Amino acid sequence: MRVVRNLSALFLENITTHGRNSIQLELLGAYPFLKTLSLTHNSFKGAIFAQELHNLSSVEELFLDHSSLDEESFKSFGVLPFLKFLSMKALNATLPIQGLLNFKNLVYLDLSFSTLHNNFLKDIGKISSLKILLLSGCQLSGAIPAAKGLCELKHLLKLDMSNNDLRGTLPLCLANLTSLQQLDISSNHFIGNISISPLGTLTSLHKLQLSRNLFKIPISLLPFFNHSKLKFLDCHENEIYADIDVPNLTPKFQLETLDLSGQGDGGVFPKFLYYQRKLEYVDLSDIKMKGEFPHWLIGNNSKLYTLYLPSCSLLGPLHLPIHSHVYLSDLDISDNSFNSPIPTEIGVQFPNLNFLNLSGNGLIGDIPSSFGKMSQLIKLDLSNNRLSGIIPQDLIVGCISLFNLILSNNNLQGQIFPKQANCKELDRLLLDGNQFTGSIPYSILNCTLLNMLDVSDNHLFGSIPGWIRNMTFLQVLDLSENKFSGTLPSSFVPPQIREVYLSNNRLQGPLTNAFYNCSELMTLDLSRNYFTRRIPDWIGKFPKLSYLLLGYNNLVGEIPIQLCNLGQLSLVDLSNNNLSGHFLPCITAASNKVRQEEVGTNPYMASSPAYMKQPLEFTTKSISYYFRGSILKYISGLDLSCNNLTGKIPAEIGNLSMIQVLNLSHNSLTGLIPQSFSNLKQIESLDLSYNKLNGKIPQLTQLHWLAVFSVAHNNLSGKTPEMVAQFATFDNSSYEGNPFLCGPPLSKSCFSSSIMPRVSEEDKKDHKRDGGFMDMDAFYVSFLISYALVLLTMAAILYINPYWRRAWFYMIELSLTNLYYFLVDNIPFWFRCY
Repeated sequence: MRVVRNLSALFLENITTHGRNSIQLELLGAYPFLKTLSLTHNSFKGAIFAQELHNLSSVEELFLDHSSLDEESFKSFGVLPFLKFLSMKALNATLPIQGLLNFKNLVYLDLSFSTLHNNFLKDIGKISSLKILLLSGCQLSGAIPAAKGLCELKHLLKLDMSNNDLRGTLPLCLANLTSLQQLDISSNHFIGNISISPLGTLTSLHKLQLSRNLFKIPISLLPFFNHSKLKFLDCHENEIYADIDVPNLTPKFQLETLDLSGQGDGGVFPKFLYYQRKLEYVDLSDIKMKGEFPHWLIGNNSKLYTLYLPSCSLLGPLHLPIHSHVYLSDLDISDNSFNSPIPTEIGVQFPNLNFLNLSGNGLIGDIPSSFGKMSQLIKLDLSNNRLSGIIPQDLIVGCISLFNLILSNNNLQGQIFPKQANCKELDRLLLDGNQFTGSIPYSILNCTLLNMLDVSDNHLFGSIPGWIRNMTFLQVLDLSENKFSGTLPSSFVPPQIREVYLSNNRLQGPLTNAFYNCSELMTLDLSRNYFTRRIPDWIGKFPKLSYLLLGYNNLVGEIPIQLCNLGQLSLVDLSNNNLSGHFLPCITAASNKVRQEEVGTNPYMASSPAYMKQPLEFTTKSISYYFRGSILKYISGLDLSCNNLTGKIPAEIGNLSMIQVLNLSHNSLTGLIPQSFSNLKQIESLDLSYNKLNGKIPQLTQLHWLAVFSVAHNNLSGKTPEMVAQFATFDNSSYEGNPFLCGPPLSKSCFSSSIMPRVSEEDKKDHKRDGGFMDMDAFYVSFLISYALVLLTMAAILYINPYWRRAWFYMIELSLTNLYYFLVDNIPFWFRCY
């Protein structure tokens, strides 16, 4: 084997300290000029070739990342006398500080994402030569020790202690680190006011990261005014506050990156920004401030490429800098109060914008045609304003890079899309909540990569075009709340469609083959239309279907058994139709499966945040709500109300242990309320009213989340549930219309005698433990026969015995005479007839 003696770098990964591969470590002594040694992804146990390592006197850099070693093996590396650079990231061991003390000349130490002892920060000061110390993600906890440890590293240039569990205030001794240029203590739990912290004395800082802590930071940044070298300051997700009295001073720093986003009231717009000329990135999101949009901030900083000022309470009108700004790439000034038109030359002023968000600003007037000058614009969001007019054709033709176009919730009119369109890169087109009219233009088909089309809540009419099936990348289609009519074309959506929303239109006819072969379908909302005939059998061929809403149509027939094949069902609404037949027990098992599993395991839900943001209307707690976004993953409901379903409620209903809404009201269901209802531990709304249920109400007082409960207008009997927990909140309306129910909150007492309702022989078998029930059919027959026998017996006696017969008629005549004189004596004179 030939040995290159002047080798300067050697990388030995995935070897062992014993066995066949150990021979490679024995050869280390053959490289006397080695400067860099990498032994990452290895496992070391015990002393490892101390003699060979001792010969490597020239090694300055050692990499042990992602390795496993014990204390003895780590001490073996202590024989490297001139080691300056040591990297042990993600070490598979708890590193003892004693072993590190052998490295007297160490300058660079990286222990990121390794596990360290709690006393590490106390003893690290003994390695006084350190200049760079990286301790990110090392599970450090508690307070930084005062006077010792870190505070002794006076030569330190860079310190990273981010992503730990460090707490308390910063010790004043950190002021000793006068050479520190980069400090990162983000993602901890530090507290205290920055104005009285040692950070104000570290004037050598170039980069300071304080994000995701509990610091109080003045928006004036007065504590850092003497930091002439400071260029990068990240303080987001702390508490920003306004200074009471700010001296008229000019900061010595010229920042390039500034992030104060998070929360707080900043008072007036910070004055120090007037003196900044080198800013490249500024984020003041969600800091409440007074004043107009600071257009001068853009004009003063010619290299500014990102400016985020959303939700800053800025007032209008919206002005732009005098000269165009060619570097600005991202501009987000959404959710302010400009209440003015969009400057007509905005496209000329910012020709190289990639991202522009002006949503939620009360903007008025037309959309400027100069947007067409932004050939590099990728995302444009003008939603939630008061814009009017039409979509300018220049916008659609000129913005050749446009990926997202969001114009939702304005007063835009005319056709939803110009006839000429250059939108080959367009992925999302959201035009919902406007005043668009006409039909869906064929020009949308030019958007060959369109993934999401939302034109809901407009005044579109006509039939739904069948050419939508040619939009092969379409995943979400929302045409709801318009005036579309006619029947659905056969297979009109592409096979890969995931979400379809057609509710609140005037569509009619059978569903036939409209969605045949859409195996990826997750959401199907066809509610509030005029669809007829049966629910097609192909409904069971959507294995990923989670949300099925067919309510408020004219569907007939039985609920198809194919629904039982849908193991991901979470929300089902078949209400307000003319469905008949029995409740399918298997639906309960299918509907509950997705709730039993971890919702996050659905890769489509987890990886596609753009989806599942369309609203779904569902009635819960007797009120119709719109659910959207991530909340849909936690809603489970079944609504079969207002149909013609018959038969018993299956006991399998108790399998829906995670369901929150169950509405079976306004049907013709019979029999008993299943005892298994007591298993519905997460139920919030349960409505069984207006059916023909009988028997007793089972024990349901352990349903602690129940907010709406109704069994009104049935044939239930016995005592109402005890007035405890949630049932103490239900009033008479929850039980009314059941003449044989008694107990609070009803006024009828259970101690008064009453006629019991009819209960079938089969019901009596199901509830033998509840005691005997009266057969009402037998009662009525026996009562009529007994009444007839009494009358016949009296007639026979009067006919046989003349004395009793004369006495009977005499008693009747005497009674009539007494009644007459009683009326004459007591009735008012003005009612008497003369």
